[in-house]
Amino acid sequence: MRGVNSDSRSATRPRAGTVPGRLAAPAGVLAAVAGAFAYVGTVDPHEPGHYPVCPLLRFTGLYCPGCGGLRSAHSFIHGDLAAALQSNAVAVLGYLGFAALWTVWVVRAARGRPLRLALAPAWLWTLGALLLVFTVVRNLPLGDWLHP
Repeated sequence: MRGVNSDSRSATRPRAGTVPGRLAAPAGVLAAVAGAFAYVGTVDPHEPGHYPVCPLLRFTGLYCPGCGGLRSAHSFIHGDLAAALQSNAVAVLGYLGFAALWTVWVVRAARGRPLRLALAPAWLWTLGALLLVFTVVRNLPLGDWLHP
């Protein structure tokens, strides 16, 4: 009976060294992201009461870098790129960046090579500075076109 259980497990679950086994993690991440996008695409964040309000916006009246991200995702899913960019342009760049990074991950995993993300501190500081500038500008009167 012991041999049957070990054989049945190996027959139903792909081994880590095989291509399906190496693609399991990227497939799981894609399934989770697709599920989240499907939910946001179905439950409209433009209608009040479906999602919680950003605490920073609620208590200070200031937009954080993520404000409008759900509305942006909803518009992006429905093919309205202009509305998605208007809701949160940084989020749209994030969706596209995720898609590119995920594609690289899948190709490397299929080839049996690990995904290595070795960003130099300068890149991280630059990304942080750009998010800070985006946040400040969208909260200034001249940046009202960046309001969600």
